[in-house]
Amino acid sequence: MDSMSIDLNGSEISSIDLEGERLSLHFSRAYLVKTMTGSNERTRWHQAGDLVIDGVEEASTIPSGPLVCRGGDIDENIFTYRDMIPVPLESRGHVRCALTFEGVADPLVAQGKEIRLTMLDTPKYIEHLR
Repeated sequence: MDSMSIDLNGSEISSIDLEGERLSLHFSRAYLVKTMTGSNERTRWHQAGDLVIDGVEEASTIPSGPLVCRGGDIDENIFTYRDMIPVPLESRGHVRCALTFEGVADPLVAQGKEIRLTMLDTPKYIEHLR
């Protein structure tokens, strides 16, 4: 089975918006790592996408973009994804994100009831990782 995930470190976020109970993070350049079953090599790509948390119950101060992510955690029920986001991602229940950004002292922390990741446009190849 092939797998793909967003590498949060270095991914670029153009905007973060909180409207009502919906938090939206727009990745202008999310760095993807793709792994093929049976292969030791991985490939690196970039693609735009949106990470949306619905039913937001708590959110810290929202930093203004553009931002470069340094990493963080995405909690989806009993799972914690550190410094990455699996693709695809769509879940209900307890969800939380805690992300840090270059040049921003305080992390973005938000907790909600639903999370989904929508990738936009076509992924663009960058390099092979060995």
